[in-house]
Amino acid sequence: MEALATHLSEGRLSLEEYEQRLTETMDAKTRQALLAVFTDLPAPHPKLPGTSAYPSSPPAPVAEADMVVYSHKSKIAAGVLQLIPSLGIGRFYTGHVGIGLAQLLLTPIFGIGVLWCWIDGILMLANGAKDKDGRPLRD
Repeated sequence: MEALATHLSEGRLSLEEYEQRLTETMDAKTRQALLAVFTDLPAPHPKLPGTSAYPSSPPAPVAEADMVVYSHKSKIAAGVLQLIPSLGIGRFYTGHVGIGLAQLLLTPIFGIGVLWCWIDGILMLANGAKDKDGRPLRD
């Protein structure tokens, strides 16, 4: 309320805006709801419990596009399954059936599949991998 009074006294808010924002401030139940009252105003902002100073600006909302959705499958399990049997099982685990079949079929014919599986397994463990839906595997 003190920060709103400052904005009113400095002419940034009309009396009607002040009353409306004061009501929103009193009704705020969360930190985010309180800071939303100040999104279009410069400092000062309200001093929140647990902070030592006024925040310079309210926190930016987290966009849904910035949120990472991880697969329920593990990159460690995928990497180990790719290395130990060396038959492309790690790729079957992640849902990449085509790559898994190619590695499986190339193993008895040329032995290339084994080398491919080892390299693929090491890369899975080091860099992670994605499941068939493009979600990163969990650590």
